[in-house]
Amino acid sequence: MTKLIIFDFDGTLGDTRRNIVTTMQMTIAELGLAGRTDDECASKIGLPLDGCFEALYPDEAQETIQLCADTYRRIFQENLLTMKPQVFPNVKETLRALKDEGYTLTIASSRWHKSLSELTRDLGIAEYFSCLVGADDVEKAKPDAEPVLKTLTATGFDASQALVVGDMNVDVLMGLNAGAKACGVTWGNGTRQELEEAGADYIIDSMDQLIELAKRT
Repeated sequence: MTKLIIFDFDGTLGDTRRNIVTTMQMTIAELGLAGRTDDECASKIGLPLDGCFEALYPDEAQETIQLCADTYRRIFQENLLTMKPQVFPNVKETLRALKDEGYTLTIASSRWHKSLSELTRDLGIAEYFSCLVGADDVEKAKPDAEPVLKTLTATGFDASQALVVGDMNVDVLMGLNAGAKACGVTWGNGTRQELEEAGADYIIDSMDQLIELAKRT
């Protein structure tokens, strides 16, 4: 039975697409790189920052990719002053209900730990999570199993008791690679087809559907 639910953050709990894409475009412009469309930028959400820019600019030197990541982090923090992310509909209510039912809730994100901690606090959902794993907490990022395995070690659960919930194929693959169940969500940045092709055990169209799903898995 499911006892541990491991959430992705961006595109699953937090509606940060506008923040991320805008910041990526500002980074690209500041560094004078060849332009990329909003959809091209959005398609890389879920990867670690260096992975995002490596995918967008595969021919650039590692020094440039690192500069992109550093510039992005600075601009993202600046943008938070005027561009506030929001949680998706039914997120707070569902987290509260799951917590009340006795599930342990955690997050495994490609966002850095400090940023993840600050955003969950600012969005008023930090109290629901017993463990946060950010990109800088692991050596191998999604779709590698390490973020889930690290969470299992921290919480004391077995992979068979865990359900990974995310909007991108890398979230699904991370869960499956760790031996956990995986649930895709359709309100984020990935498509239903991408989630199905990644092998998601379940796919939901609204956050509150997770309550009944968790009870029967």
